[in-house]
Amino acid sequence: MSSGERPREKMMQSGAKSLSDADLIAILLRTGTPSESVLDISRKLLADCEGYLTELSARSIENLASVKGIGQTKAITLCAAFELGRRMGEEKFRHRKKAIGQARDIYEIFGPALKGASREECWVAFLNRAQYLIGKERISQGDDISTIFNVGMIVRRSVERQARKIVIVHNHPSGNPVPGKADLTETQKLKEALGPFNIRLLDHVVICDDCFYSFCDERIYPAR
Repeated sequence: MSSGERPREKMMQSGAKSLSDADLIAILLRTGTPSESVLDISRKLLADCEGYLTELSARSIENLASVKGIGQTKAITLCAAFELGRRMGEEKFRHRKKAIGQARDIYEIFGPALKGASREECWVAFLNRAQYLIGKERISQGDDISTIFNVGMIVRRSVERQARKIVIVHNHPSGNPVPGKADLTETQKLKEALGPFNIRLLDHVVICDDCFYSFCDERIYPAR
């Protein structure tokens, strides 16, 4: 590549924001193969994911390592970079001093971790009486079409955490956030089970890559 095409040189001259997604991935991969430049490999990776970083970030180390020119070491580097990005997205809410007042607050807390996930996961956000986040926990993980909604465990963990209110969060890898019949049934069971413990179920939020659904509002919201 000419000096003007080299991602590292471009970053030094113009800053990270001037680089394309392929340029940034190329910096992480560092080297190409005798037949392909590192930028060519980066572009192919993105093309396989139709240009979506979310889809690329969901790929396993094994999947990435199988791509010609990647291998295990580079695959681990990519996965580590994506995990840092997810954690950075969550970080500003780790010690947030703002009460949770709407479904979008929940989406912003859990979205970074659940976007691009290939399996359904069920999480609980534990809140105090003033609706400040006092903790969050993954309760279960399923497959690409369902997860176990463990009512008893959710109630027990809510009591142990001394939560006064909770929000249930799970993802739909299919991309359709509309809850199914089982989602509706289990949510009602949970609401009733929490009653004797004076714990209120504020909402149940279903997250997809580009949108989310609020049981409380009964509507779909765009991710942005």
